[in-house]
Amino acid sequence: MPLSEQEQRLLDEMERHLMHNDADVVSAPRDGRTISYRNVVYGSITVLVGLGLLVLGVAIPQIIVGVVGFVFMVGGVILAVTPTRAASGTTARSDAPQTPPKSSASFMDRMNDRWDRRHEGG
Repeated sequence: MPLSEQEQRLLDEMERHLMHNDADVVSAPRDGRTISYRNVVYGSITVLVGLGLLVLGVAIPQIIVGVVGFVFMVGGVILAVTPTRAASGTTARSDAPQTPPKSSASFMDRMNDRWDRRHEGG
């Protein structure tokens, strides 16, 4: 069931409000930085090694082994959550703000423009 014209206007207004007020949330995926699954795996392995060293440091009375284990754990978490740059071959969206459609345009013209913009991105 298609949206009525009033519902569509309300949806457009909510989208503009979201873009204006929460620009950092909306633009987060477009900044060219993504979570690398390889880093997550390496970070998780590093955390597990650090946890093993920490337990070993507690089991044997060697504080330095526990400290090294803790440092490994912190480093693993930092490695896992640090985003990486997207590959240079990928196409990133433009960070330039898009102007909202003019109110003088008809409903169908606005829908056609939105359809075209949506399919240009991928």
